[in-house]
Amino acid sequence: MRHITVVGGGFAGLTAALTCAEAGAQVTLYEAHDALGGRARTSEGAYRTNEGPHAFYASGPHWTWLTQRGLTGPLAKSQPRDCARPRFRYGGRLRRMPPLGMLRLLCQREAPVGQDFAGWADGLVGGRAARAAAHYAAVVVFHHDPGSLSAAFVQERLRRVASVPPEAQYPVGGWGAVIERMAARAWNLGARLELGARIDTLPEHGPVVVATSLDAARALPGDDSLVWDSGRTALLDLALRERRGDAFALSDLDAPGWIGRVTAQDPTLAPHGESLLQGQIQGEDREDGLVNRTKPLRPNHRRTEFGAATRSAGGAPAPSAASAARRGSAQVAAPGVLSEVAFASAVAAGTLALGPAQRHNRGSTGSDSRARTAKTAS
Repeated sequence: MRHITVVGGGFAGLTAALTCAEAGAQVTLYEAHDALGGRARTSEGAYRTNEGPHAFYASGPHWTWLTQRGLTGPLAKSQPRDCARPRFRYGGRLRRMPPLGMLRLLCQREAPVGQDFAGWADGLVGGRAARAAAHYAAVVVFHHDPGSLSAAFVQERLRRVASVPPEAQYPVGGWGAVIERMAARAWNLGARLELGARIDTLPEHGPVVVATSLDAARALPGDDSLVWDSGRTALLDLALRERRGDAFALSDLDAPGWIGRVTAQDPTLAPHGESLLQGQIQGEDREDGLVNRTKPLRPNHRRTEFGAATRSAGGAPAPSAASAARRGSAQVAAPGVLSEVAFASAVAAGTLALGPAQRHNRGSTGSDSRARTAKTAS
């Protein structure tokens, strides 16, 4: 029975640990902090803010994997019926609909890998609508200049986030509840979960899966090649008094930015009578502008302002490197949106760590759901 070490107890680390433990391997997971989850943590207290991912996209690979194991828990749909539709800031005005050129762009199914999104979209719908579409896509690519990225990379994500009906579904209680269920399953499968255990050197024996930030992953094996240019994203959480008819979301099409009312899907994230919002902007010096753009959601009644943090969004692919880029919010080399990126890479890493014999055993024995998952991962 192979022993596998996993460094990092975030969503990716727990996914890798479960992948290995389900195949019968002995697994020890080390997490430097006193709590699991990484950027998938949900803060404790009256306001339950998600530090990273918020939604599942129902067409994503991790959706099938988690639902087969009963790990998603109760879910809320993307937009409640009693909530005002999203608003768009375009040309300095609030609008109910995005520009027609942006809607035309969403009908395009194919986009080139080797051309930047801004140039490709400009040739189809003109520069103004192309910029609006790029700014709208910022909510899923987590990059300060989405138009500079590969057209294929941005277009695929743009179509998914704008799909009708919406793909997005939200775990009730925040992502922390999903992490708790994943940790309980890993424990029940016999995995050791060591918290407050910082690893400075890699173990000498057995396979190791490193599921940490890129900086930490570079330091552990001493591999200076683990670098990638990153986007910049600032997040700001606000709590406001609730009012009937508040908009579900506000998308800034004049510059990359997005404000979503997370309590519209899940009222348990804030005290009764209050709305919890998260604003996302791409850049480092636009926090004041973000607060100003909350005017449609009544900033004069702002109750709580959580600290804004600039976050590394991972290396999204430039047109010349799109086919083999480390990319996404988790800085890993796998396709997908947001948390899907970390998930797919973790499954691949865990499968490789199992070795040929256990990979074969994993695919040919066990429950039907495990066999299907192994086939999908391969």
